[in-house]
Amino acid sequence: MRYAFIFPGQGAQQPGMGREFYDRWDAAKSVFEEADEALGFSLSEIIFDGTPEELSRTEITQPAILTVSIAAFRVLELELGRPASPLCMAGHSLGEYTALVAAGALSLADGVRLVNKRGRLMQNAVPVGVGSMAAVIGLGLPEIEAVCAEASQGEVCQAANINSPKQIVISGHAGAVSRAEAIIGQKYTARVVPLMVSAPFHCELMRGVADELKKEFDKIEWHVPRFPITANFSARAVSTVPEIRSALFSQTYSPVMWSQSVQEMERSGAESYIELGPGSVLSGLVRKICRGRRSLPVSNAEELAAAVEFIKGAEDGE
Repeated sequence: MRYAFIFPGQGAQQPGMGREFYDRWDAAKSVFEEADEALGFSLSEIIFDGTPEELSRTEITQPAILTVSIAAFRVLELELGRPASPLCMAGHSLGEYTALVAAGALSLADGVRLVNKRGRLMQNAVPVGVGSMAAVIGLGLPEIEAVCAEASQGEVCQAANINSPKQIVISGHAGAVSRAEAIIGQKYTARVVPLMVSAPFHCELMRGVADELKKEFDKIEWHVPRFPITANFSARAVSTVPEIRSALFSQTYSPVMWSQSVQEMERSGAESYIELGPGSVLSGLVRKICRGRRSLPVSNAEELAAAVEFIKGAEDGE
């Protein structure tokens, strides 16, 4: 049975996440210590003892989730007693950077510094109140695109996260997103949930962030990943450094094609998924995208043990 590793994005954070890994495994503790050193401040202290408000600051949230996810990944390989052999990897938005660290394309130190900078750039790209995001539950992508086109009226309004065939997040100028919500209410029975976010992610308002990130990419030593990465931007596997950098650049202001990415991984042969990091949001989405596929979250020691047992069975052909 072939499996894929998947890594969560922003929104999965919660105070105290990863503490069980930190306390029980030196391999995990060293991940937190390396992240602290790379950033020049105690990220681990904020994760374990900070307030939800501190942890929700975008420039903190992103390296925090990456660090916890890599700690889970390192402990999983330790408990396996050998390097894991996933068919491929993918991550949701921020999680794509985590996948690249896990696959060896980026060092952990470069990864946490890069997403810390990414978080600051995204936070500061649009003045507070100018942009917004909303989740739409019950409409497909063609309907969402038609609504966004009608609502834009010269402003930005577009699909930002295609999380599953019927769960799509829209992003853009606050006025345009509000108009889209009104149109959906008039024409459809779908549910719209405004999101409490600090900026309108994955839309054209983030294009300037992509330009700044491209400069940061030039400062980093990149490597060919150990495993193919299914990119958010294209829902296609990338495996060379130029492909990776191009995908990350475009991902910044383009929709996260998560539903299509999972479908692509399934077409390539993935039969199950291991979600490494806080929460289990992606595991729930996988089950909506690919009916009958198994997805195991790994956010604590009990879930880790179950995933290790599953992977050993999968790799041994049981």
